[in-house]
Amino acid sequence: MVDWGFALQTAGKLVRPGPQISRVRAAEAVAELREGAARSEQPVRDFTGLHARSATAPVLVVDRIGWVQANIEGFEAVTQPLVDKIGKQSRLPSGFGRAVGAKVSGAEVGALLAYLSGKVLGQFDPFWGGSIGQHIDPSSPEVGRMLLVAPNIVQIEQELGVNPTDFRLWVCLHEETHRVQFTAVPWMRDHMHSLIGEFVDATEINPDEVRKLLGDSTRELGRILRGDPNGSIMDVLQNPAQRAVVDKLTGVMSLLEGHADVVMDGVGPGVIPSVKKIRSRFNERRKGAGGLDLLLRRLLGLDAKMKQYRDGAAFVRTVTDKVGHDGFNAVWSSPQELPTSSEITDPDAWVARVHR
Repeated sequence: MVDWGFALQTAGKLVRPGPQISRVRAAEAVAELREGAARSEQPVRDFTGLHARSATAPVLVVDRIGWVQANIEGFEAVTQPLVDKIGKQSRLPSGFGRAVGAKVSGAEVGALLAYLSGKVLGQFDPFWGGSIGQHIDPSSPEVGRMLLVAPNIVQIEQELGVNPTDFRLWVCLHEETHRVQFTAVPWMRDHMHSLIGEFVDATEINPDEVRKLLGDSTRELGRILRGDPNGSIMDVLQNPAQRAVVDKLTGVMSLLEGHADVVMDGVGPGVIPSVKKIRSRFNERRKGAGGLDLLLRRLLGLDAKMKQYRDGAAFVRTVTDKVGHDGFNAVWSSPQELPTSSEITDPDAWVARVHR
């Protein structure tokens, strides 16, 4: 269904070059990011109270096309169950027609990743290593991998006019928090994969239902292009069962992203002299996208991602104020203690449910 090799080729042609710096400065940035990842470990563990073995996931400092390649590997693995389901239960073209369709899909994925490759500063990939869905042994030396996109980090620090060393460490604190979340909470990876499995099981492959969803998405696209702030293609492309799964995933992702934001701001003052300046300028930059960029953000769901940061951080701060860090850390006890998407915006409801 998707020619992943062609996706990588397409992205390679479309990815924009990073900032023009000398080889020496580039090497310095890579070395400093690796050092920042190592320096982040202990402060994050001390602040969160979450304990994982040191360096339980490798750190990769990559360029933009390296980030694309890593995500293509992840997409291919995560979407395989869906591809298998569609292949078994629907009539797919064969031969030349199927090859052409796979090229078209590959080009679309490649173009999307090429655009995103200039936006992402860092990422933790929990599904790397071993087969997807395989239970991870907590004693395993590696769980997932942490990606730091060096050219984007250098570009943003230049645009913000902030201290490079401080900014690089600040980014590392956020991604290190994600590494701790998954390595100190060994069931988290399997839980997220089970939700992906539920989404696949709920996927409609009946042609009539698919046509209806596509028609609804076309109308929704028209609303977005007319400036409707409440339009969402992702919502209309999901059936009710899928929306229920996405609701669970939204709660988890908001928690993980918001928690990482709170940790980087909590640890920052003790190890990053200019953290207030960095946070202030970074938040302003998030608001300053142009018209086309804002439209693409909405179409691709990046605005929803920003909302996850805000809502998740507010949830973490409110719960911590009410029940302390130890009380908040009950979220890591089991999947049942994770907040729902509605509880993310109503922290008191989570406190009442978990801390009766």
